[in-house]
Amino acid sequence: MASDILTLNAGSSTLRFSLWQSGSGMDLRELFRGEVEKIGIDPHLSAWGPGGEAVIDRGFGEGCANLTHEDLLRELFAWLWQQRQDELEAIGHRIVHGGATFTAPVCINDEVLDKLSKLEPLAPLHQPHNLSGVRTCAALQPHVPQVACFDTAFHQTMDPLARRLGLPRAYDEEGVRRYGFHGLSYEFIARRLGTIDPDLSRGRVIVAHLGNGASLCAMRNGRSVDTTMGFTALDGLLMGTRPGTLDPGAVTYLMREHGMSAAEIENLLYHRSGLVGVSGISSDMRMLLGSSDPHAREAVDLFVFRAAREIGALAASLGGLDGLVFTAGIGEHASAIRSHLCARCAWLGVMLDERANGTGQIRITTEGSRVRVYVIPTDEERMIAEHTVRYVA
Repeated sequence: MASDILTLNAGSSTLRFSLWQSGSGMDLRELFRGEVEKIGIDPHLSAWGPGGEAVIDRGFGEGCANLTHEDLLRELFAWLWQQRQDELEAIGHRIVHGGATFTAPVCINDEVLDKLSKLEPLAPLHQPHNLSGVRTCAALQPHVPQVACFDTAFHQTMDPLARRLGLPRAYDEEGVRRYGFHGLSYEFIARRLGTIDPDLSRGRVIVAHLGNGASLCAMRNGRSVDTTMGFTALDGLLMGTRPGTLDPGAVTYLMREHGMSAAEIENLLYHRSGLVGVSGISSDMRMLLGSSDPHAREAVDLFVFRAAREIGALAASLGGLDGLVFTAGIGEHASAIRSHLCARCAWLGVMLDERANGTGQIRITTEGSRVRVYVIPTDEERMIAEHTVRYVA
């Protein structure tokens, strides 16, 4: 008997969702997906069907800036009920951090929620909002089971050395170690690559999840070997508002010489650094690529330089490189970034086909390229839906 699965990805100012009809086994049919954006400013609900056709596109009128996540989730559930009279079978949530305890999806109860709350300091930009969505759904749909799907889980296959930080052992035992993130995206890409290029999927591949949040994952045989994000989602690549890898001495300098508190440092690193900090213009790569301002150009160049350097480091972790996959907002849509990055990776054997790169092809390297490069759209919502079905079946 068919039933509906809802997925939620709750952020500070957005609420992304998708609705799926589940049949026998793991058969899933996407009904629609969408988001509530500009929460706290001018909330707007939009959704579209699997073919991209608009299902709803509306604001909430004057005075809506005060609408909370709970208010908007209530509006979302009311709209969903108008579209589908079937009861929800389950709700699946993207939870950014599972720590050392949660290494696979899990049904959420009070004990699980309490343990996940204790991980909020490790992902202050995401975890509190993820869990707020869980609590709100529990209040609005108390009889519907909820499943937590973790961005850190995919990286449990990393070698212990790749997880270790150079701190005293007591901190490692406390959980201060490298976890990695964007795991739901990497899990989808690993599986999708297996259908597009089975031979390559068994080899040494680096996946570049490039968006406002950005990271790389080194895979062998579709399993995580190493990744650029570590203890928190601040590490690794330059991002929209985050600096990526940073000398810890820079933090102690800012605290000592500028009198910055821990809260001020956290605000600086999560909200005012990265592309927006370097450019002084925007965190949006599209705006920076279209700007003639030299600071915008520097921000773009630094983004590419840092990504290329990290690709080299992950190639060392893999002992070579057979393939590179671009995904997420920048990776899927910014052909100029792919071109610049592939040029910096020519030493690894990347030979870009500029025509294929500029015309939306899946494979964007020449036949003679030693490293095969693909552009593959990710689908974290489908992974959440599949995990949710599996854990409530």
